[in-house]
Amino acid sequence: MDAQGRGRAENVDPADQWVLNPQTGDYELRLNPSGPESGIPSPRRRTQYGQPRENRTRQAPPGRRPGQQPPGEVPGQRRRRLPDDQDGPAGRRRPRQQKSKGKKALMWTGGTLAFLLVAGAAGAYFYIEHLNDNLTTASDDGAGTGGWAKGRAINVLIIGTDKRTGKGNEGYGDTGSPGHADTTILLHVSKDRTNTTALSIPRDMIVDIPDCPTKQDDGQTKVIPGTPNERFNVSLGQSGRTPSCTMRTVTELTGIKIDNFMVADFNAVKTLSSAVGGVDVCLDKPIKDPKSHLDLPKGTSTVEGDDALAFVRTRYSVGFGSDLDRIKLQQQFLSSLMREMKDEMSSPGTMLDLAEAATKALTVDDTLGDVFKLRDLGMELGKVDLKNISFTTVPVVDNTDGATVLVNEAKAKPLFAAIKGDVSLTATKKKQKDKEAARLKGSKSAAADVRVNVYNGSDTQGAAGKTLTYLQTEHGMNKASQLGNHDPKQSKTTLEYSPDQADQARKLAEVLKLPGSALKEGKSETNDQGLPAMVLILGSDFSEPGAPVGAPTAPDDIDKTEADKKTCAK
Repeated sequence: MDAQGRGRAENVDPADQWVLNPQTGDYELRLNPSGPESGIPSPRRRTQYGQPRENRTRQAPPGRRPGQQPPGEVPGQRRRRLPDDQDGPAGRRRPRQQKSKGKKALMWTGGTLAFLLVAGAAGAYFYIEHLNDNLTTASDDGAGTGGWAKGRAINVLIIGTDKRTGKGNEGYGDTGSPGHADTTILLHVSKDRTNTTALSIPRDMIVDIPDCPTKQDDGQTKVIPGTPNERFNVSLGQSGRTPSCTMRTVTELTGIKIDNFMVADFNAVKTLSSAVGGVDVCLDKPIKDPKSHLDLPKGTSTVEGDDALAFVRTRYSVGFGSDLDRIKLQQQFLSSLMREMKDEMSSPGTMLDLAEAATKALTVDDTLGDVFKLRDLGMELGKVDLKNISFTTVPVVDNTDGATVLVNEAKAKPLFAAIKGDVSLTATKKKQKDKEAARLKGSKSAAADVRVNVYNGSDTQGAAGKTLTYLQTEHGMNKASQLGNHDPKQSKTTLEYSPDQADQARKLAEVLKLPGSALKEGKSETNDQGLPAMVLILGSDFSEPGAPVGAPTAPDDIDKTEADKKTCAK
């Protein structure tokens, strides 16, 4: 019998499976209606290779009989009160105080709703407070940070594999293949939990796959040799590569260190879409795809099960028939699924169905293979409003072979820097950005009139000299001077100017892409020509002349959509 069935057996109210532990302040799951022990039963969690861990027998503490409830322990699970016309146990029971719909939802979700990501071949995450015996774990082989933590930004890699596992999936994927990284999303949650960026990584994108130390069945570590100029999707499954290798490949590509990974199979899309009663999707034209077997009319349709999987796998009947067009379908599906889950937040039955479906289709790294870690992560993710969840894709250009794509370095680098720098792609911090832009806009000074002394206060050798060359040769600021290293070193770049040099300061800030916070009205100094000059000290946040200094800004020329918006595939 599954967890949901156990919860409904013997007239047990499903809501009563959750009780407050007075020692921890957490709501805990009681699946055994008669047992006195609190919390979640000892899990039989699968390891990387699906073998159950040994069950451990709990010993009663000295002075207490086995099964005796200690003081302050969570009480045993209550039974549902039977209607008056049914036989029940003798005695009277005090009427239970009714909880509001909102509080009931919080009880079921442990304090908040964690949203779930599922895409393409599959990819899923869902906040769960039970069923970790369904989870399969795999080593991250040292590729991650050791796990997410409160107080800092979170980066989770969600991978959908096209390995043909699960009932009814024999007709999908490559016969006999160990699978690929068919659909991959890098999920970044900001440090202040106000926004989230979901970055899709095209499977046919050419990347360099690094050497990957990988734990083997016998416990030994083997280094899987890296391959340059390879499709991204072979970073998983092929040549013995595990999810940790996909993590290393994404870090090599983006410069972003990843905290955790999650891998799911085809069944995640099928079962999760059915658990919420179907997901609404929209098409600008009817689709009848012989390859994915998707057959939908123009307009809005509700898909679940095999139809949902067919929707996220369709590529040849939308747009130009590329994987990039398929990614747009997946992002539409994800957004809609999130909205459905938000609506179903107060339905205990639906939440249990989702928990069952997600954990059975999910493999997580070993630092996440614990129900309380998942709960805490879900609480962090659930703080983000849907309108502040942005979907975007790594910018690419067509390759000459017509079958693969290449990273568009000019657009991708600022996007990666924005995510790494914890910059939102939504409008949550737009007012601050606009205010700073207005401060630096409108300089009337000519470049030839700008006088500045440049110092190197960073650890980058030659930074001041390179900046002087850049200002003089690229922008005609021939009155700039380079005066060597600055002592002490400083972390942030600063530009100090006298009040009558404010316009020159705005001009220089515009050229060097300095943030408004770098400008400081104060005193000038004399340059080598005996004239007053501004003082520019390059800090550790300086990378190269012309590159944005300090906190990066979100690029404006990328395609993105927000999770609260309804779109139609073209």
